[in-house]
Amino acid sequence: MKRILILAVLVLAALTAIYFVQRRPRNDAVSPAALVDGSADWERDLTRAPMNLTRLSDEEEVRIGNRLAGQYEAMEPNTDPESQALERYVELVGFRVAAQAKRRLPWSFHVIDDADLINAFALPGGHVFVGRGLLDQMTSEDELAFVLGHEIEHVDHYHAVERVQMEAQLHHFDLDAISALAQIPMSIWQEGYTKDEELEADRESLRAVVAAGYSPQGAMKLLERWTRLHGEYVIHAETPVDELSELAISGLNGYFRSHPLPSERLAQVRKVIAEDRLPMNRPLTPFHLEYEVTSGAGPKDPS
Repeated sequence: MKRILILAVLVLAALTAIYFVQRRPRNDAVSPAALVDGSADWERDLTRAPMNLTRLSDEEEVRIGNRLAGQYEAMEPNTDPESQALERYVELVGFRVAAQAKRRLPWSFHVIDDADLINAFALPGGHVFVGRGLLDQMTSEDELAFVLGHEIEHVDHYHAVERVQMEAQLHHFDLDAISALAQIPMSIWQEGYTKDEELEADRESLRAVVAAGYSPQGAMKLLERWTRLHGEYVIHAETPVDELSELAISGLNGYFRSHPLPSERLAQVRKVIAEDRLPMNRPLTPFHLEYEVTSGAGPKDPS
């Protein structure tokens, strides 16, 4: 009888607890997107584990990156003086930021002279490519530094080389074979990485550009502008007006699809600025490209 009484009390207590839990207002929402993100993150971590155990040496990574870069450069040669000067300018900014990277790699920076390409990507070993269309969106050198730093961090944190290893695993090809590397299209690098890897690249890029002497305002202003554009033209599908053409909106849509939401990236940047106490009073450096064409002379270095 005593045991039955105790059991009845426990059951009553449990039912009472369930009742109050169900009546209590809850703010946490569960959505299919959250479940998909969680599943994707778990699958990513599971897939990356073997990559850490079988990671390529820096020498192998550089060799693979050089072969891929040679292949992509041949597809998009820069021949006019303005494009060559722009590439020199990107190199100057890129080397300044890359000096803050943890890995000592032979960094190289390339401009793809395509006004429709509003994107950038990095290859294993230190090659960073940026589309002319993305450069056209820059309003300060500090913004350019943040974009280049983002790609540098994808290399510095082994995201790029792991992508190659995953492609080799998926398609069962030998990374030592030149013909196998030729099967990796340039578009594979423009698809972006996992959400965690993209946000990691943003965090470390912000810290690197500040260490290189740039203003954290560059990252913040760029992401503020993209957050506004994403809201105006992507979410609400408003008709582009004077500020951006239909083509630019289409290109930005592609960039937004391959990265986390600009608002989420902006929130993280603001958090890092506050937590690291980064110098927001540091002035922005204007985006300044200078070149000239004279007979027998090439383009003038940007300054």
